[in-house]
Amino acid sequence: FNPLAAGIDIGDTLHCVAINDGKGGHEVKTTSAFTCDLHEIVAYLILNGITTAAMESTGIYWLALYILLEEAGIEVYLVNARHVKNVTGRKKDDTDAIWIQKLHTCGLLQKSFQPDNEIRLLRSYTRQRKNLILLGSDAVRRMQKALEQMNIKIHTVISDILGKTGMKMVKAIIAGERDPQILSALCDPRIKASQEEIIKSLEGIWKEEDLFMLGQAVENYEFHQNQIKSCEEKIKQQLLKQVAIIKEGDITGIDEKLKKKSKAKAKKNQFNFAITPYLIAIAGVDLCKIPGVSEITALEFISEVGVDMSKWKNAKHFAAWLNLTPNTKISGGKIISSKMIKKKNKAGQYLRQAASCLSTNKTPIGDYYRRMRARLGGRGAALSTAHKLARIVYTMLLKKVEYNPGMMVDNQEKFKEDKIKKLEKQLARLKQAA
Repeated sequence: FNPLAAGIDIGDTLHCVAINDGKGGHEVKTTSAFTCDLHEIVAYLILNGITTAAMESTGIYWLALYILLEEAGIEVYLVNARHVKNVTGRKKDDTDAIWIQKLHTCGLLQKSFQPDNEIRLLRSYTRQRKNLILLGSDAVRRMQKALEQMNIKIHTVISDILGKTGMKMVKAIIAGERDPQILSALCDPRIKASQEEIIKSLEGIWKEEDLFMLGQAVENYEFHQNQIKSCEEKIKQQLLKQVAIIKEGDITGIDEKLKKKSKAKAKKNQFNFAITPYLIAIAGVDLCKIPGVSEITALEFISEVGVDMSKWKNAKHFAAWLNLTPNTKISGGKIISSKMIKKKNKAGQYLRQAASCLSTNKTPIGDYYRRMRARLGGRGAALSTAHKLARIVYTMLLKKVEYNPGMMVDNQEKFKEDKIKKLEKQLARLKQAA
């Protein structure tokens, strides 16, 4: 029981704060959602000696107040809206705040995971970069549509319309060039298609409206590419800042590793600098050694969950938080449902994507994925393998140990031995029947 607990109902325009009035009742303060009102709420809670406050995770309206309360030294509980659902028939903002305060006072609320400020900054930049890549992809689709409407088939002849040759031709078309012979001269010598085939693909039905759409799509694509570069620079600065915090200002080792691992040329949608040395310095281990986990996957995963695994009780709870376990419901001793919870967990989705890439992987984890795919199908195999990856990541980050494929090899050998015994028994039964 904690009488110094507050409950806050968050909204877009109004915030209601409920505290204990010391007489067995509640005192509710309602304010607007402007910045001055947020500072007023913080001062009000400090004046009344409040040490902890609970609020619902309503959209993104909670974030500004959450940060201010954290900076003021008040422990904030960001809770799932399902856990604070009021059972009474009428719903009002002040009664919701009182109900949250009652639950929090009795210790019935669980705190949702929130990364620290540095990880939160890295998460913001990483998510923005991913969104920009998606917007750039949409611009590429509109480029291809405009070319198709003019019956220009160059994007079916060369492998990548965004490559050196493709962009030269597209920009020349936008600039007014229509002669297929002149456009074909822009081809890189490494293009495998024949000269005749390239010329045929560049004979189009030129329409003013399609050329206009093509020009705007190219301009939009290049704009997003410039934004991605700016975002990557912010990510680099944030990674360097976090390494400096961990190393207490000594980043000489990082500089040497970056010189050794500098990339000559970045591939499409890849970073233009090596991020693995930063990730190793921050995490203490190399997550990229896990099959299926690329450096971008490792960065996105760390930006979502951080590297402090002590916030979860064990690997089982960590996998459940990532939404990689079935939501088993039991009533009367019988399992009535095992469906997955419908919630978006980006870190869990990254592990599922990594698991989906293991279909041709020759490591024991790849063998595990293929076995699960034979039993559960592709979707079930990705989920099951992602659960295994989550346990591996949890152990690596918690104990600071590198990935050890030996454990998976032992499991694989045991599986083979069991399968041989099973087949031998089947063979013996068939011989007896014959």
